[in-house]
Amino acid sequence: MPTARAIVDCAVYRDGRRLPGRFTHSEALAEVREKGSGFVWIGMHAPDAEQMADVAQIFGLHELAAEDAVQAHNRPKLERYDDVLILILRTVKYVEHERNTVSEIVETGEIMVFLGPDFVITVRHGEHTGLTGVRHGLESMPERLALGPSTVLHAVADHVVDSYVMVTEEIEDDVEEMEEEVFSPRSRVTIEASYQLKREVVELRRAVAPLALPLQLLSHETNLPLPKEIRRYFRDVADHHTAAVDHIRDFDESLSALINAALAKVSVQQNTDMRKISAWAAIAAVPTMIAGIYGMNFEHMPELHWVWGYPAVVGIILMICTGLFVNFRRNNWL
Repeated sequence: MPTARAIVDCAVYRDGRRLPGRFTHSEALAEVREKGSGFVWIGMHAPDAEQMADVAQIFGLHELAAEDAVQAHNRPKLERYDDVLILILRTVKYVEHERNTVSEIVETGEIMVFLGPDFVITVRHGEHTGLTGVRHGLESMPERLALGPSTVLHAVADHVVDSYVMVTEEIEDDVEEMEEEVFSPRSRVTIEASYQLKREVVELRRAVAPLALPLQLLSHETNLPLPKEIRRYFRDVADHHTAAVDHIRDFDESLSALINAALAKVSVQQNTDMRKISAWAAIAAVPTMIAGIYGMNFEHMPELHWVWGYPAVVGIILMICTGLFVNFRRNNWL
């Protein structure tokens, strides 16, 4: 497949404004380096190894970084190869579903950003990772784009962290409904749904939490090739990320407590059912025992030829069973 098939958009920005016309990735880089100003922003979606190798060769990307961009199963991290800074972010999306059911709740993807002195390359994996809105938003603020390609790095990170916040708000509603379900007096708790929600929260935490260290480096490390103004913006992103991580940690703890409560409630329900079964079995044992005794067919048995023998036996059975029923009901077994 030609490299152009993996490139969603390729643009040259100079003085914060997008240059008119269409560029290939090689033409865009040549335009920037011939003029000695501006930068290239290339957006790629799910490139294969050959497509990524072509871009890596033109822009001078390290082969290991290009390999990571194709595999798309990376942990969030910040790396530096010479003058190229690489940020890997995990993206998340909330999946609409029926409440308290076993289904997928969080969908994950990946964005890898290559930041060079005169270019920025974003490589996306996943159907929900589009950056068209981010590009349009930056193009409406040329004074921000004039700061250079690091502005794009910040905008992408800010976009991803904002999605973390939105997903945690949706998950919070699920957790609250699960709490209401577990602690409702007559509800039937679905343990599978509780475990599924906890598993999705764990997956969300694995995608979100590791980004804390890269954001701290981007906001405080002065040796990185970032303008001071951009580092200030990254501090705000780091604060939002910390808030999202705290919420996810709270969800995890709450769900652990909910699962324990749900298991205890199921155990109580099972004990209640067993008491009812035992009570009815005890009541049924009375007529079974008496009928068994009088079914032995001996010739000489008490009251066997008595006219009132059958009504008396039935009456005794009913009286004993009624007494057992009242006693069990008084002790909340029935």
